[in-house]
Amino acid sequence: MSRRCDLTGKIPQTGHKVSHSNRKTKRRFLPNLCSVTLMSDALGRSVHLRVSANALKSIDHRGGLDAFLAKAKDEQLAPKVLVLKRQIAKKRAAG
Repeated sequence: MSRRCDLTGKIPQTGHKVSHSNRKTKRRFLPNLCSVTLMSDALGRSVHLRVSANALKSIDHRGGLDAFLAKAKDEQLAPKVLVLKRQIAKKRAAG
């Protein structure tokens, strides 16, 4: 399983661990991923996603999963979430 946020596309970054003697060794900065179940108001069902803590704050700020996906760019989203975004858009257009 990749360490990638389904909504924001955050991936591990690389950098240096710097010791007291200023020696630099490679390390990885992993995103803070959480497995969560979010509710889609348009579809009326819950969705299980692996998202970063930053994405959870953004979802709350924008007013829910549906509003977040409406503004999200397609290239950042995981394929599973892209299908969900299209289903939500189709449901809103019909209703």
